[in-house]
Amino acid sequence: MGLASFVHTQLPLPPARVLEVGCGRGELARTLDGQGYAVTAIDPEAPEGDPFQAVSLKQFVDPGPFDAVVASRSLHHIADLPAALDKIACLLQRGGRLIVHEHAWDRVDEPTARWYLKRRAAADPAAPGSVAECLAKWQRDHAGLHGYATLREEFDRRFKQRYFAWTPYLYGELGAAVEQEERALIDAGAIQATGFDYVGERSMS
Repeated sequence: MGLASFVHTQLPLPPARVLEVGCGRGELARTLDGQGYAVTAIDPEAPEGDPFQAVSLKQFVDPGPFDAVVASRSLHHIADLPAALDKIACLLQRGGRLIVHEHAWDRVDEPTARWYLKRRAAADPAAPGSVAECLAKWQRDHAGLHGYATLREEFDRRFKQRYFAWTPYLYGELGAAVEQEERALIDAGAIQATGFDYVGERSMS
């Protein structure tokens, strides 16, 4: 299931009001807008025009409420994650949903790194020469970013889980052709899933 399809299955019917945090180039926002949702999409480098605003979540001033907030691979970059999630919770109406597609980079272990390195080396002569070097570079590249444990702890403080699933992620760096292989290895327990989908509902209290 693609991102847009996943998000659509978790949203109320149009014309529900949806905020996308970290919209990037705007593909998802345009899809949801085309489906009849009242979309606001924010990102410091957002495209020009409706439904976009070139602001960070911290700078965003719309008081809401929104029926849903969508964040795809953006929350792990936000330095003050507790403040960001507090704001998201305040922007949601009671019973509103936080819909997340995220990167669990901290779950990469030796078997996962070995598979990743094998696939990476086939196309990239500059790939690390050993699994140990690959893991060290992975840690350096993701230093300062929130991992799954931190994200999940902060979600659980503010939202009630309505949906969760581990997902492939590394194929995004390796190429779409290996997505099914990655998924099969995850299902077999041979490597770790390094992506996840989460839906949490704002508490009624």
